[in-house]
Amino acid sequence: MVSLGCPKNRVDTEVMLGAVDRAGYQIVDDPERAEVIVVNTCGFIGPAAEESVDTILELAEYKRAGSCRKLVVTGCLTQRHPDELAAELPEVDHILGSGDFAHIADVLDGRDARRLQVADTPEYLYDHTTPRLPSGPVHSVYVKIAEGCDRPCAFCIIPQLRGPQRSRAVDSVVAEVARLAAAGAREINLVAQDLTRYGVDRPERPTLAQLVRAVARVDGVRWVRLHYTYPTAFTDELIDAIADEPNVAKYVDVPLQHIDDGVLKKMRRGHGGKAARELVDRLRARIPGVVLRTTFITGHPGETDAAFDALCAFVREVEFDHVGVFPFCREQGTVSALLPGRVPRRVAEQRRDALLAIQRDISAAKLRAMVGREIDVLVDGLSDETDLLLQGRWQGQAPEVDGCVYLTDGTAQPGDLVRARVTDSADYDLAASIL
Repeated sequence: MVSLGCPKNRVDTEVMLGAVDRAGYQIVDDPERAEVIVVNTCGFIGPAAEESVDTILELAEYKRAGSCRKLVVTGCLTQRHPDELAAELPEVDHILGSGDFAHIADVLDGRDARRLQVADTPEYLYDHTTPRLPSGPVHSVYVKIAEGCDRPCAFCIIPQLRGPQRSRAVDSVVAEVARLAAAGAREINLVAQDLTRYGVDRPERPTLAQLVRAVARVDGVRWVRLHYTYPTAFTDELIDAIADEPNVAKYVDVPLQHIDDGVLKKMRRGHGGKAARELVDRLRARIPGVVLRTTFITGHPGETDAAFDALCAFVREVEFDHVGVFPFCREQGTVSALLPGRVPRRVAEQRRDALLAIQRDISAAKLRAMVGREIDVLVDGLSDETDLLLQGRWQGQAPEVDGCVYLTDGTAQPGDLVRARVTDSADYDLAASIL
């Protein structure tokens, strides 16, 4: 099983792993040993789609060699281009859409022989009764609380690939988290296409704040982390939940995408720069020590030099803890692809690099200021750099997207939460000594 793209896609992969495991298949990590290969693709932007196709072609070689009997492709790319993939990749035996992957066991067993299964509008949503086999560390797991998106963002294809917003019940999420915590999960990363609209589609109208409080109180959970929170739906109730609950990480991932009013209007974000500034002020005023992560898009149609300069000034002024920057990709089927005022790709990439350079200095200064401070570190395991060091993260670092903490002495096991003193810093990482 190969999973590409975001953590939300990884949850889908783990649901498929759970289904085939329950059906009696042995899961292997070497494609040379596999009789069946499944690729869960990403099709969000052009580069991700290209990576998905390259991966499919690479793994198709095992089928030609005779070791692999069946090649299955699923995910966002299949949802976006089902007929094209079916025509251009004859070596693929089954193509499942982003809402059809739950049928994977029936497909592999031959009970469902259809080659192409891609619903026009995805409707599937897993729950606490769905078998799921974690593919990463058991102490830090992602939990998808909703699927799909109703936002009209001009640059985004996700609503077409994932369908409308579909939220899980609070009890279902809590039951899954309790099972994961009993198996060793200490960090619960809540994900969805739009986390802050959680519950608006359910008859009982649960709120994200209610869900966060319920998850934070599950036995064994130490950190609950929120990803992909949309700025205009950030309620005071949610801010209070983050501030009040001791097991909720004081960490907010809120993709702002830009600060210029004209660009935000073209992006169809539903807010202007003033609202973004006010949200940052509210979060910092009411959540002491909050760590803020955001993302921006450079080179969106209509982004002038003045608009980009305003974005740079905003990043210098606000001093976010973590910033991701992506050059605009013109995606067929989106409103942005039709807009005038296009920015050359080269310019968009130059602007990305310039913005990241500004943020690198901010990050380095913030981490330098932490030297000498005591922090709690969740141990992830041996360092990626050397087997001589342990590696983990403090509350202000999310898995995979932020930096890490290198533990220079002491012993601990993956999943341990240890107290450590920061001894050194770099642009994005810290070094600390276990107390």
